[in-house]
Amino acid sequence: YIKPLLYRPFDIRYTYYDSRIVSRPGAKVAKHILKGSLALVSCRQQSTFDFQHILVSKLLTEVCTISLQTKETGYAFPLYLYKDGDTYEIFGNKIKIPNLNDDVVNQIAKKLSLSFTSEKEKSTNKFAPIDILDYIYAVLHSPTYRKKYKEFLKIDFPRVPYPNDKKTFWKLVKIGSEIRQIHLLESPKVEKFMTIYPVDGDNTVARRLTKTDWEITNEKKQLGRIWINDKQYFDNIPVIAWGFYIGGYQPAQKWLKDRRGRELSVEDVQHYQKIIVALTETDRLMKEVDKAGINF
Repeated sequence: YIKPLLYRPFDIRYTYYDSRIVSRPGAKVAKHILKGSLALVSCRQQSTFDFQHILVSKLLTEVCTISLQTKETGYAFPLYLYKDGDTYEIFGNKIKIPNLNDDVVNQIAKKLSLSFTSEKEKSTNKFAPIDILDYIYAVLHSPTYRKKYKEFLKIDFPRVPYPNDKKTFWKLVKIGSEIRQIHLLESPKVEKFMTIYPVDGDNTVARRLTKTDWEITNEKKQLGRIWINDKQYFDNIPVIAWGFYIGGYQPAQKWLKDRRGRELSVEDVQHYQKIIVALTETDRLMKEVDKAGINF
């Protein structure tokens, strides 16, 4: 029953997932994620923030994974649905179907002159469920989209425009795939740390981690340093990453604050450095979405 849980962006915890213990376990959706389905996580409404409420997960999520704010409940949308009888397999493969509306899929196929396949293939004449997810993920990270539909995004789930043409579609699929892999910390890019952690010590995060522990360290005000205690710090943190929001959280700050009074392991230090790369790369790729040429 012990399962990993995406507690907050980039923050993986563990839960005892037993419907006899867990209040409102959401088994109708969770069972598909537990079987291996990727899922988009978003909110139906925003109460205090602009729209940045989109995340991808391979793990169970909870209602506050995206935000703690009123009305900003997180909903998970699995990419695949596994048929009841969950252990039933054919030739060693679990029976699963894409969690997509057939009419939408058919419209995309017709507009782009592509054929749909339930699993990803190398052919550029076919598109799969993961391509649709990546397309959606790219669109929802577009600064232009978020600004134009700001008021609508406050009151309902985001609506995604159909792709303009095949060329634009594949551009956005590629960018969306990059963002997805970065957010899952599966991209090789997150291993290329831009920060340093230069001082040895006990690696304990101070019980009080405040704004005064953050300082700008270069003349152009593009990089900063966060002191986790009196002696140790992470350096060369891009300012854009430090202030970057996903949902209602600033992950570069939230992850450390949730570990006040705790000793960071070597893996924790590396994980935090991956988060900084992921946030910096997300900002860069968001600008690339707008350059792809989609018509909003």
